[in-house]
Amino acid sequence: MHKLELHYRFGPEAPAQPGLVRNPMLDLLHAVQDSGSISGAARQLGLSYRHVWGELKRWEAELGHELIVWEKGQAARLSKLGRKLLWAERQAQARLAPQIEALRADLERVYAMAFDEGTHALTLYASHDDALSALREHAAAHHQLHLDIRFVGSVDAIRALNEGRCVLAGFHTTRAPAKGSLAERSYKPLLKPGLHKIIGFASRTQGLMVAPGNPLGLQCLADLARPGMRFVNRALGTGTRVLLEELLAGAGLTPDQIRGYDRVEPSHAAIAQAIASGQADTGLGIEAAARARGLDFIRLVEEDYHLACLRSALEEPAVKILRALLMSPHWQQTLLGLPGYQAAQQSGMVQSLRRTLPWWRYRDSKQASQTKTTPKK
Repeated sequence: MHKLELHYRFGPEAPAQPGLVRNPMLDLLHAVQDSGSISGAARQLGLSYRHVWGELKRWEAELGHELIVWEKGQAARLSKLGRKLLWAERQAQARLAPQIEALRADLERVYAMAFDEGTHALTLYASHDDALSALREHAAAHHQLHLDIRFVGSVDAIRALNEGRCVLAGFHTTRAPAKGSLAERSYKPLLKPGLHKIIGFASRTQGLMVAPGNPLGLQCLADLARPGMRFVNRALGTGTRVLLEELLAGAGLTPDQIRGYDRVEPSHAAIAQAIASGQADTGLGIEAAARARGLDFIRLVEEDYHLACLRSALEEPAVKILRALLMSPHWQQTLLGLPGYQAAQQSGMVQSLRRTLPWWRYRDSKQASQTKTTPKK
């Protein structure tokens, strides 16, 4: 069995593909598959034909298996083992990307604060989101602000905020989620008006990711119950799982009607990769993840992504810097470059829970308070 050893390096340039652990052999296989030839792979990687040829032969000798099918007059293609290695590596990278990116950001923060005492750091637990990854890059590059983002489920993110493990918590809901909804039952017990505040962040589109060309002709949630349809889900406690259960209830569907409902992946990227590799037919996720892997996308719902914090944290310097960043035209233009995203109408502005979410009514709260304080006769 072959063992892995991880390395890292740092420099002034941002990585071309943040969140990935690079491997020379797999870079070669990716390039050959993309270009269809050894010479094309060499051009793509900026290497000589002789070097790429020699490295592929060396890896084949070391592994004891053929990686490339060499046929005269035919385009180079990956062997069965080569395709299997590439699929397994892509799926593993997609599953681990949030943790890898968090580790990279942690190391960058340590170095940044060692070199510049003026750098600020802000810990954020959040439901997985591509815009937050882009925000982390933007904040570090332009505002001397390092966001230590830990991707967890929405419920766990708010719990982490309440337990003092982070300053901000990211979670998402449909616009004006109804009273009595699963979103209310999941998040309302964890949030308290007056104690928590919402900072406007972004709106995004969620829908069904499908293979290019939508070969199965999926159009709506009801299609998930078709015989043989292979679904892939997010884990319990994630905002997307809460959203899915709400949508299914609205469509009159139950989880036991959907094959693959219990198969879970840790991120939108991992769901997209499972579909791109043919391991699943569809899954609910964000448009940006689908487009990044060449998938088609069936829009289902627009939702708001919220950043929650304690009221007492609003005056912290790092939070003030983040709010100013979110209001800046530069960041909002960056956000528009992500498929399916728009800046929130009050991006960077502080909002009350009662105005943002319809689960609390001032009259109810006032009456409850009076009931508690009125002495019994």
